Amino acid sequence: MSGGPARALPVPTRAISRASPLEPRTEKRHLPSSRVPSRPEPQGPFSFDRPFHAAMAQATMGLSPAALVQAYGDWALHLFLSPDKQIALNERARRQCIRYLEYCLRALLNQTDFCIDPLPQDKRFINEDWRQWPFNVFQQGFLLSQQWWHKATTDIYGFSKHHEDVVSFIVRQLLDTVSPTNFPASNPEIIRATAQQGGFNFLRGAVNFWEDARRAAMGSSPVGSEAFEVGKNLATARGKVIYRNRLIELIQYEPVSAAVYPEPILIVPAWIMKYYILDLSPENSLVQYLVAHGHTVFMISWKNPRAQDRDLGLDDYRKLGLTAALDAISEIISNQSVHCVGYCLGGTLLALGAAAMARMGAQRIRSITLFAAQTDFTEAGELMLFIDEAQVAFLEDMMAEKGYLDTKQLASAFQFLRSNDLIWSAVVQTYMLGERPPMFDLMAWNADPTRLPYRMHSEYLRRLFLDNDLAEGRYVIEDHPISLRDIRAPIFCVSTVSDHIAPWRSVYKIQMLTDANVTFVLSNGGHNAGIVSRPGHPGRHYQIATHNWDEIYVDPDAWRQIATLRQGSWWPAWVSWLARLSGRRIAPPPMGAPEKGLVPLCDAPGGYVLEK
Repeated sequence: MSGGPARALPVPTRAISRASPLEPRTEKRHLPSSRVPSRPEPQGPFSFDRPFHAAMAQATMGLSPAALVQAYGDWALHLFLSPDKQIALNERARRQCIRYLEYCLRALLNQTDFCIDPLPQDKRFINEDWRQWPFNVFQQGFLLSQQWWHKATTDIYGFSKHHEDVVSFIVRQLLDTVSPTNFPASNPEIIRATAQQGGFNFLRGAVNFWEDARRAAMGSSPVGSEAFEVGKNLATARGKVIYRNRLIELIQYEPVSAAVYPEPILIVPAWIMKYYILDLSPENSLVQYLVAHGHTVFMISWKNPRAQDRDLGLDDYRKLGLTAALDAISEIISNQSVHCVGYCLGGTLLALGAAAMARMGAQRIRSITLFAAQTDFTEAGELMLFIDEAQVAFLEDMMAEKGYLDTKQLASAFQFLRSNDLIWSAVVQTYMLGERPPMFDLMAWNADPTRLPYRMHSEYLRRLFLDNDLAEGRYVIEDHPISLRDIRAPIFCVSTVSDHIAPWRSVYKIQMLTDANVTFVLSNGGHNAGIVSRPGHPGRHYQIATHNWDEIYVDPDAWRQIATLRQGSWWPAWVSWLARLSGRRIAPPPMGAPEKGLVPLCDAPGGYVLEK
């Protein structure tokens, strides 16, 4: 295993119609698609279930009470039927009480050694003031309680692993609400700020709270986001919208060099986000970085769906998104395969689309790059906590009322998964210390979310999360099951250490699922910050290694031991990898193809990205 170039593999050739490169072969073997059950029609003149569940979802942030009751009932019953576990918990509680009382006595004598340390990822108690009495007593009592409850909700024989994860997570969230960091009387940083500022920190915090509440009620953007405007200081790469359909605008970016690589790049972002995360401020723009290195870049900009788009499904996103974009590119740059890039959900779409094209013999993809994209969903992180039949059915009823999943539900879900970082720390900083953190480009982008159409989101949750059809060979496209093993194009796969949406070990499974050369990168950072990792950004580092198709599989932990560690951004390594797979530079292609109906429609960033 090395960090060198991946070897290109031949793909089987078949006669493919140029006008319809994805046309299926004549023989058909019909397989049952994944189960996407619909609610049975009401027998009487009234239907109460769906509006009742939708109204309930507003109060529960989209969490199904039935799913939570099932999880807690499973926990309580198995704990009740496990006397050995009860005895062990009682003994642990006795020992921890003794340890805590002993620590309290030592704390009175100014001995600062803790009896329990916070977890490495827990940054709430890093301030030195938490080592001083009585704050050290507060935080040690909280951490001991947190540890006991973790033991109480895990390792119970017969307890469902899924329900265990749900219960331990919810208990952790409930405990976090009573953390001593969240209260002015028990947080030394708040006490110090109040004494130094004469209470003006609370006055500023009250003003901040009122402004945030007002903006939330009006549906306005957060404070500071008005300093960032799409087309002015965000999404500023020069280009044209050269194609539009009901779901996408396709942007072609203008070259900045006299010669470019012959193979264009198509970027497929996730439609759960606006595309310009990859074209933020000029110094933070992956698009401008690629163009500056001699690449012709095309970008899909997804339409923000509304109620009338409720019936758009995953296959519509494949055909109207990936396939339509490739068709348009082939009209502008003929006889050239394409470097395809997929981010998050866009990467999953790219993988299933590439598998469909490979099965049907279409040779349109030169390479595949995946950014934080999962293809196997058995270990899909904390999002899996709330993906079961009861929860999905509840979400479907909630979405059916509007025709889409609202941005507020999406934002609440992601904040809930990281409540310490995104909720409680923000409450303390903004409302108690009275210090509003400065807005920057990535935060402004994060405050500009999109909706998800009802049918697509239901299919995504059921076919990928619940049933894992793509990884297990049951995903059907054009009446045929597809397999990721049919993909032969070399793959560059980027994951991030702190990703809570697409955990890196889950992303890593692409190496087991394909028969392609896979160059795998593990970058520090999270789902977004680890990808938007410009050269020169302080503190960046990554590991990289290539696994060739004919080599023995290496598990993730072993891979971390042998993969090369490099300092800085992974962007230069990726650009070098693309260059090795590209031909000699030629003159730039034209902007659009007016003679073929692809007339530039407007300047980038286009119109779809501006829709609210």
